[in-house]
Amino acid sequence: MDRKNLEINPLLETYGKYIDKINRFLDKELDLYSESEFIEPLKYSLDGGKRIRPIILVLAAESVGNVDDNTLVASCAVEFLHMESIIHDDIIDNETLRRQKDPFHIKYGYNTSVLTGDFVLGLILGISSRLDNARITKELSSTAMLMSEGEMIENRLEASEDVTFDDYLKVIEYKTAVAFQAASRIGAIIGKGSEEEIESLTEYGKNIGIAYQIRDDLLDWKNEDKLFNLLIKKSSDPRDVFNKMEELLKNYSEKARKGLRKIPDSDAKNNLDNLIKFTTFKA
Repeated sequence: MDRKNLEINPLLETYGKYIDKINRFLDKELDLYSESEFIEPLKYSLDGGKRIRPIILVLAAESVGNVDDNTLVASCAVEFLHMESIIHDDIIDNETLRRQKDPFHIKYGYNTSVLTGDFVLGLILGISSRLDNARITKELSSTAMLMSEGEMIENRLEASEDVTFDDYLKVIEYKTAVAFQAASRIGAIIGKGSEEEIESLTEYGKNIGIAYQIRDDLLDWKNEDKLFNLLIKKSSDPRDVFNKMEELLKNYSEKARKGLRKIPDSDAKNNLDNLIKFTTFKA
């Protein structure tokens, strides 16, 4: 069984109170569609997520200002965007297990999977319209497009089996890191941070997102479907690839920490910094 399907949410112990609030607001959002044909598939897809992206959004807002209901509603939008990407990624990657259960396309079929993805994008637009903030709408839309772009680039590279470290980093930046970046940036915007604070938290989000995915790939390196696996196959000595990956992981984790330097000291800042430990890797 794949590692990701055995793992209990490691964030619960430290971030449980945030996860509880986020889950309550996710339930409220779903209640708006209680009569929809999609309600049960939506609940199924949301079940079991770590909620790291909405946690980052809430903590970013808290680190520069106050957290209100709009903050938690915005956190739902980034979780829904992540959820939508998982539905489609699992189809593309032919996944057979997700969070210790059937992936969405096996549970509900391909037609419902595609339609649910479309429905979720509409749901996100609905949230954005209620928040009534053009900067937040722009972040959500550009993130959705870049995530799709990253998937297209990955598919092309996998077909050619010709991949470099630069290619790999671009894919994980687009597919994974942009959602972390959007979460921290939207949090800073909705928390009414200064432009300097918004840019600092944007850097934090981008770099912790890259580090998070590098760590995930190192832990799951035997997965033949990973782009990282192509780097190993084309290398004369796989140890060189692992050493390079560990070096990149350390560098991006440090860049994430540097992104917090201009943020005022607070419990929220400490909690953002503490999240970086979830990007560490020991061979």
